[in-house]
Amino acid sequence: MKKLYTILVFIFCVTIATAQTKHKESRDKIKALKVAYITEQLNLTTQEAEKFWPVYNEYDKNNHDLRSKLRHEIKKTRKNKGDSITEKEAEALVKLKLSTDKQIYESHKKFIAKIKKVISFKKIIQLQVAEMEFGRKLMKRYKRRKMEKK
Repeated sequence: MKKLYTILVFIFCVTIATAQTKHKESRDKIKALKVAYITEQLNLTTQEAEKFWPVYNEYDKNNHDLRSKLRHEIKKTRKNKGDSITEKEAEALVKLKLSTDKQIYESHKKFIAKIKKVISFKKIIQLQVAEMEFGRKLMKRYKRRKMEKK
């Protein structure tokens, strides 16, 4: 019954996600799809889910913020200078990228330390696989929709 419910939620979310909406609404729908997908893949119990999602959401938001900051700086530099940025500006961006990667790594270490108290190491690996698979499925769906519009 739980699997059927999860599958129905997933199908419903996929259907909603295909509709054209504003950027924020689309992001929220993708997040709902991701939650449903990860919950199904990890087969979380109610108790695990209650403890898992607050920790995961904090981790995910932190990483999203770090990546957004990096993308913003890269876009800002390219917008102001076009493709002709100086060597010094390029070096600064590379250093920012390395710093961001280090912060993401540290964030991931902290997440693992917290989450191992909630779920098993086996489920931690399943989580990492589920995140990659979800990203691939999302990109595949995005590419397919883009091709249909042409």
